[in-house]
Amino acid sequence: MFPIPVSVITGFLGAGKTTLLNRLLKDPDLKDAAVIINEFGEVAIDHLLVEKASDGIIELSDGCLCCTVRGELVDTLADLVDRVQDGRIRNLSRVVVETTGLADPVPVLQSIMGHPVLVQAYRLDGVITLVDAVNGERTLEDHIEAVKQVAVADRLLVTKGDIRPDHRALTAKLRALNPNAEILDISDPAAGLAALLACGLYDPVAKTADVRRWLGEAAEHDHHDHDGHHHRHDHGNAGDHGVRSFSLVHDRPVPHAAIATFLDLLQSTQGDRLLRMKGIVELAEDPSRPLVLHGVQRIMHPPARLPAWQDEKRGTRLVVIGADLSEDYVRRLFAAVTDTPMVDTPDRAAIAHNPLSIPGFSS
Repeated sequence: MFPIPVSVITGFLGAGKTTLLNRLLKDPDLKDAAVIINEFGEVAIDHLLVEKASDGIIELSDGCLCCTVRGELVDTLADLVDRVQDGRIRNLSRVVVETTGLADPVPVLQSIMGHPVLVQAYRLDGVITLVDAVNGERTLEDHIEAVKQVAVADRLLVTKGDIRPDHRALTAKLRALNPNAEILDISDPAAGLAALLACGLYDPVAKTADVRRWLGEAAEHDHHDHDGHHHRHDHGNAGDHGVRSFSLVHDRPVPHAAIATFLDLLQSTQGDRLLRMKGIVELAEDPSRPLVLHGVQRIMHPPARLPAWQDEKRGTRLVVIGADLSEDYVRRLFAAVTDTPMVDTPDRAAIAHNPLSIPGFSS
């Protein structure tokens, strides 16, 4: 039963979240899911538009999910666990949390990942962001919240593609902001909905892990250089509000102490700018069992170990998403802790004593 997967559905105003939720509520494959719906403002618009309400729908009120009702979200998730444990809920296959169109999803992720009880009962399965094909480009230009919603997503769902079939420019913008997310057009009403939510590392049915999909390797259109580091040549454009996504790759096993040093220094020096980080590590102490990492700003989910690699491809791969994050500093820090030679970069022992000595650091 535990941990229960949690899907966070976000997207800017008018992106189609309520329409998607109405379709989800009718999907028989999601009959055991609990849907947490947020109401924004004095009028409960989302509640009024939901066509079918039941005991599985929980409505949060009195403000934005990422701020004034953040504590209520924690209480609601804790109450769901209590209901499962005492038998009031017979089965709970998934929890779907809908944010408002004005919400920065990062505090929502922090609520789920940073609570000592919830982190044992739930696992963040994925962030699904809806983007309007008609107004999406302008929205991304004008609103930092929309950019963050796209940047932290595991899966991007383009809506209203039937109204604007040619949305290649929007797709290119989404890919530049988030090269690791899968992008799907869900204009087809016959699209399988339950499968749209399953975008996390673990497959609860097959009880297996798909690391490559989780890290978005199939979605990328970039390359690696000879030192194993992952580079992107696009640097964003007007309207990205300083949000960037990039990956760090190391082809050899890494000592546990080195990864711990990297995470500690990354969060202490860049934590406020770090929107999300996820990755997999080949540990030198036990290279046969991958270490899975997942963090939001200064909060790290308890590291998990997979029983084995899914294929012959090993190594360390970290996806880093930040706003005004010093990419050069992060790359030099990663190179230092992995003892990868770079010009004007100290080794692992040196940076453990003085991380600010790495060129590129900015406070």
